[in-house]
Amino acid sequence: MFDFTYIWVMIIGFGVLMYVLTDGFDLGVGILFPFARSEEDRDILMNTVAPVWDGNETWLVLGGAGLLAAFPLVYTVFLPALYIGVFLMLAGLIFRGVAFEFRFKAAKGRRGLWNAAFFGGSLVATFAQGAVVGTFIQGFETENFRYVGGALDWLTPFTVMTGLGMIVGYGLLGATWLMLKTEGETQQWARAWAYRLLAALMVFFVIVSLWTPLTDDYVRSRWFDNLTWLWLLPLATVLVAARLWRSLNRSYEATPFIYTIGLFALFYAGLLFSKWPYVVPPNYTFQDAASAPESQLFLLIGLLFVVPFVLMYTAWTYYVFRGKVRADSGYH
Repeated sequence: MFDFTYIWVMIIGFGVLMYVLTDGFDLGVGILFPFARSEEDRDILMNTVAPVWDGNETWLVLGGAGLLAAFPLVYTVFLPALYIGVFLMLAGLIFRGVAFEFRFKAAKGRRGLWNAAFFGGSLVATFAQGAVVGTFIQGFETENFRYVGGALDWLTPFTVMTGLGMIVGYGLLGATWLMLKTEGETQQWARAWAYRLLAALMVFFVIVSLWTPLTDDYVRSRWFDNLTWLWLLPLATVLVAARLWRSLNRSYEATPFIYTIGLFALFYAGLLFSKWPYVVPPNYTFQDAASAPESQLFLLIGLLFVVPFVLMYTAWTYYVFRGKVRADSGYH
């Protein structure tokens, strides 16, 4: 039977990337939330993501369900290894979702709790996602297709660093999104944050890039044993970051957000190609983790109907709610 493994790799890879880019900016808005100049500005910030945040998380469900179906070994190892991290991420997303619903209904003088929940949920969920990425880079202690490490092995200095880097990166996504969706003083406030966050993100990029080969022998061998085209990725990252800085200087509105998406796409490509073909490093490849071809085919047929509808719904939502957002937009 035809091997559907790499079709599923592309589908899940696309789903994860879409989640990072779409939910990343609204998590970033939550991270910037307490630094807004006034409660009216917080209304504007929340209104920029209110119409799209729940649809953005569809990609998380799609990617997670597809991963369980196509690569069950990933769940066998990842869930025991990352149980606490995944719980923190989901708890953060729940707190953030509750804050969306209740903040708009609370009296203006009693929104402090929901402001804190929106910020705290966004911060915790983002840090947990970054720590999960760091754990994937450093690998898992496995034996006979099972995780045999401890419950807190995922929390190391390296994963703390990647978690903090994710906070900065999502913050930059959020700031550039706000530049696209707001105007006037709110837009200038977002631009000022974009400068700071871009500088901080490039510092994290350098630190993680130097630290990763020291963490994983396979990555070190892949990057340094031979000079390959992989070195085009960090070069492209620096060039895109320079273009992003320039677009901020020129007061562009949409271009900074596009360049920030480009940065995340390059980070994602660098991570994928650094670990390829391992999905449960350091021992198990995508082929090792794959379910039976019959199962992959059955689920693929269903997914081919779902993905186009998700894409159409997402595109339609962003089209309907295009344009600038003001405090009186009333999307809630």
